[in-house]
Amino acid sequence: MARSTSARGFTLTEVMIAASIGSFVLLGVLTTFLLLGRSGVSVVNYTEMDTQTRQGLEEFAQDVRMASGIVWNSSTSVTLTVPENYPAHSNQVTYAWDNTVSSASYRCFYRKPGAATVTADKTIFIRNVTGFVYNRFDRLNAPAATDAATKRLQISLTVTASNRTVVNATDATLSASFILRNKTSS
Repeated sequence: MARSTSARGFTLTEVMIAASIGSFVLLGVLTTFLLLGRSGVSVVNYTEMDTQTRQGLEEFAQDVRMASGIVWNSSTSVTLTVPENYPAHSNQVTYAWDNTVSSASYRCFYRKPGAATVTADKTIFIRNVTGFVYNRFDRLNAPAATDAATKRLQISLTVTASNRTVVNATDATLSASFILRNKTSS
């Protein structure tokens, strides 16, 4: 009986071509997977920064609108006098940005009851703040030079989120102008 010669295998050339094509396809799939993962992390970073910023500015806005007085501690710290919210601290609340490296609230925008010098628990609103400044204006929208002349506050801040696998996500925010409604203007 004669043997059939139709039961052949793949040649070495065919196997090498198939392996090369398979490697390119696998490389494309892995690259797509990594890019989608990085994009997802970036979206999470921006969403988290935006949520913190909105919540922090909303809390700040609420106290500013009720404030009957202001003490300008620095371009990164103000103390507001608000009605009956913090009776143990003379109805004062301080909003500030902490840029002290050794501090537990380093690079955070926070609120604490009392004046700036009072030691009290801080409520942190925004983390990873890399730049921060208050701007104050008088009733005619000119830059205010004194606490008595201040009628409006505005915040300019930059928040940066970083991860090892993605480029830093940075969000610069210029808040609305918040009017101290209960403060008499001079």
